[in-house]
Amino acid sequence: MSTSPESEPPEEGEPLLGTRRQARELALSLLYEADTKTVAPSAILADFPIEPDPFAADLVAGVGEHQAEIDDLIRRFARDWTIDRMPVVDRNLLRIGIYELLQRPDVPTAALISEAVELARRYSTEESGRFVNGMLGRIAEEVRVGR
Repeated sequence: MSTSPESEPPEEGEPLLGTRRQARELALSLLYEADTKTVAPSAILADFPIEPDPFAADLVAGVGEHQAEIDDLIRRFARDWTIDRMPVVDRNLLRIGIYELLQRPDVPTAALISEAVELARRYSTEESGRFVNGMLGRIAEEVRVGR
């Protein structure tokens, strides 16, 4: 009897849910909750009933720790949009993507932008994929020169 890759235990440091996409999805959910409840992401992580996978936890904690710097970049690059007018999902996908751009050099730029766009298309407005792609692409050009 052969085992499928999904049934094998995750490698050390890999998300328990199986993929980084799933970890980003969990991080988005937790950051959405923090944003809508107006509480710190660390509080949402602390109240989470199970230990989230390490990648998702890093994304949530990292966004919380660097949120002022991240939001400044969003404000700088958003044309004709205030951060408060953005859909909550878009705002938090941008935060995750910018955190990865700034603090996770191990994550390829194209991969993190692609994942953010996919999640925007799945969970937000019809225009969100294009918006998230454009924002993260422009920010990446500035903060990840040569990567």
